[in-house]
Amino acid sequence: MSGVTIATPLTELVGVRHPIVQTGMGWVAGPRLVTAAADAGALGILASATMTVEQLRSAVREVTSRTDAPFGVNLRADAGDAAERVRIIIDEGVKVASFALAPSRELIARLKDAGVVVIPSVGARRHAEKVAAWGADAVVVQGGEGGGHTGNVATTVLLPHVVDAVDIPVIAAGGFHDGRGLVAALSYGAAGIAMGTRFLLTSDSTVPAAVKAKYLAAAVTDVTVTTAVDGLPHRMLRTELVDALERSGRSASLLRAVRHAAAFKKESGLGWARMIRDGLTMKHGKELTWSQVLLAANTPMLLKASMVEGRTDLGVMASGQVAGLIDDLPSCAELVDRIIAEADATLRALPLPLPR
Repeated sequence: MSGVTIATPLTELVGVRHPIVQTGMGWVAGPRLVTAAADAGALGILASATMTVEQLRSAVREVTSRTDAPFGVNLRADAGDAAERVRIIIDEGVKVASFALAPSRELIARLKDAGVVVIPSVGARRHAEKVAAWGADAVVVQGGEGGGHTGNVATTVLLPHVVDAVDIPVIAAGGFHDGRGLVAALSYGAAGIAMGTRFLLTSDSTVPAAVKAKYLAAAVTDVTVTTAVDGLPHRMLRTELVDALERSGRSASLLRAVRHAAAFKKESGLGWARMIRDGLTMKHGKELTWSQVLLAANTPMLLKASMVEGRTDLGVMASGQVAGLIDDLPSCAELVDRIIAEADATLRALPLPLPR
């Protein structure tokens, strides 16, 4: 383990050794990966959206039993059972609550009153300003290079735009995988970096080996953005299945979405009434068609097919563009040590300030 540390407002805020976050990826960020990331000195984040409430409590307790290091849980702020999941975070003493969508002012206040650090993820400056005004402790800013649902503004543009707008720590996401990227993010004013694809491609990740091999074989140009999965821009590996989804007609897409909605209902333990309420919440305030709301059921089941079952022919593989730069599967400890050592070497190699 490297003795080098880089202290930032992020490390001070959450108590981790290094300014690195392992993001909450559905079906991927379970207890094993989160524990390994936390023990490596990063902030590991459990992905709860693909867990039932009971599974979440069990996962939190499993991580707590394995490590004394701080970790977090990622939540869907618009989920009908968000309050139950927040109660678990508070009851179990979880250090951080992260959100894929902006939580309400009331939800942020409830978590902060219980001593939980609140870190929403955003893709636009105005969203960062809103959650900062509501009391968020920090914010993750994902540029268009990031995997999963994403925007079209590059990290190098979005990051300084947000850093200049808020006075809370900003964590940079989208396109990071090494120590040079960490230094670049810090130079923009970020307090650290968040990585999904890089942590997915570690030996501690439970993603099947055949799926990891697909990622390692991908070039930068093999990562694409499509709306064919759930009607929203989604960055993933280009595969024959993605091509087929893009060629399929509206009727076929909706029929597939209905089947996946039924499967996700069984998987998540949610009833139809709860799923409909969640759909209404998702639609509220957004320009989503009912088709898009229904198509959202595609995402968790198509991801599960690959990330859990190893069926790359039946599932999709969310991916950041950075997959095209990754060619190995280190442990989380090896990865984090390598990033910090490279960041330290990069900083030391920078030229001295020019004389005035």
